[in-house]
Amino acid sequence: MPTPHRSPTALPQDIEFRFPRDARSVGRARVLLREQATSWKLPEEVTETAVLLLSELMTNAYRHAKAPGREIRARCVLSEEGRLRISVTDANDTLPTPREASPEDESGRGLTLVETLANDWGAEPRPGGIGKAVWFELELGPRARAEM
Repeated sequence: MPTPHRSPTALPQDIEFRFPRDARSVGRARVLLREQATSWKLPEEVTETAVLLLSELMTNAYRHAKAPGREIRARCVLSEEGRLRISVTDANDTLPTPREASPEDESGRGLTLVETLANDWGAEPRPGGIGKAVWFELELGPRARAEM
């Protein structure tokens, strides 16, 4: 299948952000994703869902990847098929699983949100060794695909 011709001035459709394992990185990731979504002209409802789910994955990476000096990476890929895929990688090898949070729990609902709101999601060990990647995908919808 031939690759569509892209203008040399076209915006990248794949971007990666690197953050220190710090609580402030969660908010910074949200800001950067909103800016990127604006430049990609993503639908507002997709952007809002993506920002929420990225925030949950970044929070999990910050809280649970206790490896000194390691960074958290967030990668956003906009496919020609009209899907937004966001992955967060960290240095913890333990693959996450959704759990049932009780009404009294103050946390533990992040992966349940991802599972509920994303069109698809998963987690896998990072190629080459240390850590894992947790990702989700959102469909942009027919109108947004037509504008790509």
